[in-house]
Amino acid sequence: QVQLVESGGGSVQPGGSLRLSCVASGVTWDGYAIGWFRQAPGKEREGAACAAYDGSPYYVDSVLGRFTISRESSKNTVYLQMHSLKPEDTGVYYCVVDLDCSKWLLGAFPPTENWGQGTQVVVSS
Repeated sequence: QVQLVESGGGSVQPGGSLRLSCVASGVTWDGYAIGWFRQAPGKEREGAACAAYDGSPYYVDSVLGRFTISRESSKNTVYLQMHSLKPEDTGVYYCVVDLDCSKWLLGAFPPTENWGQGTQVVVSS
């Protein structure tokens, strides 16, 4: 069974930075993508960033240039370094795995069992 444990969420002022971490276990695929979805209060879930099995990064337009995703494959760990945070970035950030990064970019969602519990990010003055 897939298990994803996120950490690193917190509260920051606009313009600040946070670094999220996620450790995956129980993934049986030969190779997999891992990344982040998020859900702002009162809004629908959306993709944020994804790292393919080889580490190639993909970002949605709203975070491009501000967020950096990286993975440490030997430990099944992925990071999301977030800079220049905006109030619109507030929400719960979920670590998610899938066969590839296509769903992040197409507005689709991996199965619920592929998601972690989430970590909260609050950006406010």
